[in-house]
Amino acid sequence: MSDVASWLFPWLTITLVLSVGIFVQAAAGFAAGMLIVPTLLWLGYLIPEAGIALLVATIPQNIAGVYALRDSIQAKTILWPGIGRVAFFPLGILALIAIEESFPLVRIRQIVGGVVLAATLATILYHPVPKAKLSPIWAWIAFPISGFLQGLVGMGGPAMVFWVSAHDWNTRQIRGFLFAMYLISLAPGIAMLFAFFGDRLVVPALHACASIPVLLLATSLGLKFGNWLGRTRLRGVTLGLLFLMGILGLAAPWIRPG
Repeated sequence: MSDVASWLFPWLTITLVLSVGIFVQAAAGFAAGMLIVPTLLWLGYLIPEAGIALLVATIPQNIAGVYALRDSIQAKTILWPGIGRVAFFPLGILALIAIEESFPLVRIRQIVGGVVLAATLATILYHPVPKAKLSPIWAWIAFPISGFLQGLVGMGGPAMVFWVSAHDWNTRQIRGFLFAMYLISLAPGIAMLFAFFGDRLVVPALHACASIPVLLLATSLGLKFGNWLGRTRLRGVTLGLLFLMGILGLAAPWIRPG
């Protein structure tokens, strides 16, 4: 019975957190990582465990997204951004290893909270004028940053979203590009995390795998909820929640020391 409980309760915890993040992602179109990673840190997980759970959990959603939007995805558009993102992922992991060796969990919560807060404020304040074409320099800034942050804190999406929002693409092109970028980096990302952190990731990865049926339901419900509430209002609620989580992360030493 104790063996069952030792598996069941952590699985329920991860499933609940992943379901909320995936629900919000499906409804609002963003924020899964920025919700899931900080929440799991507050529950006692570390960044590698939270990161592997997030990557595994998003596999079905990204496969389905790429398949549904395949007519809007161009291979030449995602090739070099994908390479830039994946290439900097291990550098982020190396920085994460240094942080884990140097700081207690409460400081790591602060770091993640700072990243969430900065990304949230940038999302609120950044309103680019969409253009047909950007200078290549912006891609060589955005996607290495995305890969580095994915390795460092398990949240590499905001930099890609900022880059995409500066293009005059339609909704299908934007969503198709983001789904494709996430999908092509999943296998390398999972492989690198296991290469650096090994056996400690097996259990959270299996928990995330076991949660996939629930996450598919959360995705379906999130899509319907987003259509009902409206993306604009839901975006406001989501940004408010992310802002609060960022503040809580920065205040971690005073809220939950240790």
